[in-house]
Amino acid sequence: MELTKIQKRIISGTNTLIQALTQMDERGVKLLFVFENEKFLGILTIGDIQRAIIRNVDLNSAVLSILDKKKIYAKVTDDMETIKKKMYSLRAECMPLVSDDGQLLDVFFWKEMFNENKQGRTDKIDVPVVIMAGGLGTRLKPITNVIPKPLIPINEKTILETILDQFKGIGCVKYYLSVNYKREIIEYYLNNLEEKYDVTFLKEDKPLGTIGSVSLLKGKIDKPFFVSNCDIIVDQDYRDVYDYHVNNKNDITIVTAIKSFHIPYGVIETGADGLMEGISEKPDKSYMINTGVYILEPQLINEIPNDTFYHITDLIEKVRARGGRVGCFPVSEKSWTDIGDWNEYMKIIRK
Repeated sequence: MELTKIQKRIISGTNTLIQALTQMDERGVKLLFVFENEKFLGILTIGDIQRAIIRNVDLNSAVLSILDKKKIYAKVTDDMETIKKKMYSLRAECMPLVSDDGQLLDVFFWKEMFNENKQGRTDKIDVPVVIMAGGLGTRLKPITNVIPKPLIPINEKTILETILDQFKGIGCVKYYLSVNYKREIIEYYLNNLEEKYDVTFLKEDKPLGTIGSVSLLKGKIDKPFFVSNCDIIVDQDYRDVYDYHVNNKNDITIVTAIKSFHIPYGVIETGADGLMEGISEKPDKSYMINTGVYILEPQLINEIPNDTFYHITDLIEKVRARGGRVGCFPVSEKSWTDIGDWNEYMKIIRK
C-alpha cells in the first residue's frame, strides 16, 4: 500500500502512550496507525488511550501494550457496500483493508466514503447543563470591563454560544446559567438571539464560588447533570463522559486534561538520610489537570450550602471523605482550551 495518505498518522508500537497523545495533538487527529518496522499492528484511537488511563495504565507504557487486537477491519473479500456498512455501523473514522496475512492494503476514510466530514455517535442524551458565568473575568481585563466574559467572541459566536451549541449537539436542551457580573447584558443578549436556548438564570447577589450557586437548583433537577465553566472549550464528545459516569456509578466525574511538562534538568530521587536513589535526565512529567467540566449526581445539590461561598473542590473533598466515587475522564492536552487566559484566547481566534 502507498502510505502517503496516512504518513503523518503512523506510530511505532514501542512508542509510549504520552507520545501517542502528543502526536494526536500535533496532527489534530484522534486515531493513529500502529506499525512495527513495516508490519501493520492495528489502529490506536483516543478512546483506547482514555480507557487505558481510566484503568490506571502508566502513560509511559508502550502503545502495543493496550492495542485492541479485536478491532473490526475490512477483508479482501468485502465489496465496497459491505465496507461502507461496517464503517457506518461502527461510526468509524476509517476502515483499514487488511489481507489474510495482516498486511495493510488500503484505508478508507469516512469523508471519501460518505462525502461528509461528520462521523461518530448519533444517539442523543437529554441532560441538564449548568454553566457557571458569574465571574468577573479578571484574567481578560480590560475587555471584560466592558463585555462580560461569556459574551467575548470566538469567530462568529460568543464563548457562551459555542459551549451551548456543543451540548445542544449531543441532545441537551435545558440550561441553567449562573450569573452575577454584568448579568443584565448576558440576559439581554441571550433573549435577543435568533437561535433560542431554554435557559433559566441563577442570579447570584454575591459571589458564591465555583459551585455555590447550584444550591439554587434544589428540587429542580432529578438526574445527573453537567456543570461547565463559561471560559473553556473541550474537544470531546460529552456522551462518552456521561456513559463513563453512569457505568461507573460515580457521584462526581471530572473531565481532566493530560498536561505534560519537560523538565530541562536532571531530577534526583532521594530516600532516608538524603541518600540518592536515582536520577532521571531531563524527564517529561505528565499530570491530570482539572478542565472545569463535571457531571454531578442530583442528590449532591442538597449538600451545597445555601447562600454560601463554596467551591467545587469543597464538594469533591466532602464526597471523597465519606467514601463516594469521584471519577476522572481524561482528554488530551490540546483538546482543552482555557479561553479565560489571554494567550490561549489569542491562539484560538487566530486559527
